Amino acid sequence: MGLTPLAIGRAIDAIARKDTGDLVGWTGVILGLALVTTAGSLLRHRCDTIGRLKATYLTIRLVARQAVRLGVRLRDRVAEGDVVTIGTADISRIGALPGAVARGIGSAVTVVVVAVVLLSTSLSLGLLVLIGVPVLLAGTGPLLSPLHKRVGHYRDLEGELTGRATDIVAGLRVLRGIGGEQAFGERYRKDSQRLRQAGVEVAKVESVLPAAEVLLPGVFVVAVVWVGARLAVGGHISAGDLVAAYGYAAFLMLPMRTATSAVQVLVAANVAARRVVRVLAEQPDPTTGTRPAELPDAPDLVDAVTGLTVRHGRLTAVVSASPEESAEIAARLGRYREGEVTLGEVPLAGLPVEQVRRHILVAEDGDTLFSGVLRDELADGRTEEELRAALHSANAEDIVEALPEGLDSVVAEQGATFSGGQRQRLRLARALVSDPPVLVLVDPASAVDALTEAAVAERLQRARQGRTTVVMSTSPLLLDHADEVAFVVDGKVIATGTHRELAARSPQYAATVMRDGT
Repeated sequence: MGLTPLAIGRAIDAIARKDTGDLVGWTGVILGLALVTTAGSLLRHRCDTIGRLKATYLTIRLVARQAVRLGVRLRDRVAEGDVVTIGTADISRIGALPGAVARGIGSAVTVVVVAVVLLSTSLSLGLLVLIGVPVLLAGTGPLLSPLHKRVGHYRDLEGELTGRATDIVAGLRVLRGIGGEQAFGERYRKDSQRLRQAGVEVAKVESVLPAAEVLLPGVFVVAVVWVGARLAVGGHISAGDLVAAYGYAAFLMLPMRTATSAVQVLVAANVAARRVVRVLAEQPDPTTGTRPAELPDAPDLVDAVTGLTVRHGRLTAVVSASPEESAEIAARLGRYREGEVTLGEVPLAGLPVEQVRRHILVAEDGDTLFSGVLRDELADGRTEEELRAALHSANAEDIVEALPEGLDSVVAEQGATFSGGQRQRLRLARALVSDPPVLVLVDPASAVDALTEAAVAERLQRARQGRTTVVMSTSPLLLDHADEVAFVVDGKVIATGTHRELAARSPQYAATVMRDGT
């Protein structure tokens, strides 16, 4: 396409000379260039699409692989909103980079080719293109720094707003329960307006670039035409050369616009890549892949922070007035949070993370039910008998029986077709069928009715007989089936005993657990 103005100029000179053969030849050249340009456009679009998809999916693979390597450390090191924004926005911005770079390089090559052609016609015109285009493009340089800064600020706010939206959606039921919808909605609106304003600031800078895409090439066209006309009047170049020079000046508007557009893509991709690189730079748990340690045959689990001791083979309940405190203890026992926890007097922090995960399972109410066949979701390679036993212990047989295809039914994403209580019982069955040496349950029956909870409590005790089990709960129905109850106040165990013993001798304990009613 860059040679088309030259061919047109030569055709015009052929007309001026009344050379029919030359005219036919250059006309054929023009048609040939049109065909080559068409094929090149198709190839460019194909390569652009392939480059974008490869960059996008390579980045997705790298981020997904790193997320698997980091495991729970990802949640601790990177904000959830940033993770979501990386997956929804940053990856697509990075995917646009290869095509933008290729187009930018193509634009530079085009400018050089045009300059060489014009140098063969006129030294003045060739130097004007060779020097003028880079100078004009450099005029957009002062915009890059403020654009990069504003795009980075916008990206930070975007991650924060996404994280807040995720929190609101996840806790919507709780917010409705405490009447906090309006307050959090107002906070979201304020953050949304901050993001909108940041977007306006980005647009103010970006709007100058399209204006520059029109102004700078326009100035360049005027300069080339003015110089070319003077050369033509002076007899230094032919009329066809003048037409070719004007054609090149008009044609160069396209690569100049492409170059400025590539700059915008480059800035956005750079901001996005910084976020992705920050995730990729995070290191996994240092114990990953190390040799498993020897553990005693009947290890107790001890949390030095609270003074909690979980005896091997017993069902221990932990009661705290604060759900957050119970969740924090459970996280430490499963080594999802740092803490002074030992298993059989061996520090949990020194064990390989794979060994900890095989030995200790922490099951929370927020755990995900993945989409797919229910049997595959629950079975974990276990036999039909073991699966049925786990469903019975979780009092979940009625859920399976009500499904059209039983265990072969397909579960919707997040178990959306089940009620809260049904999802909770299915999660409990999944935890029980895995049969870990140590099972930590956080409020395993908080979403079911009292009759179902009583059945779960009784069956859970039988199912975990001889296995170490920790239950975080304030439900008297569950507590009454525990071998031992530890009462935690202000982060410390202040009393231990059976549920009935503690209820009789500790008014504070009784007030804490009786809120659930018996």
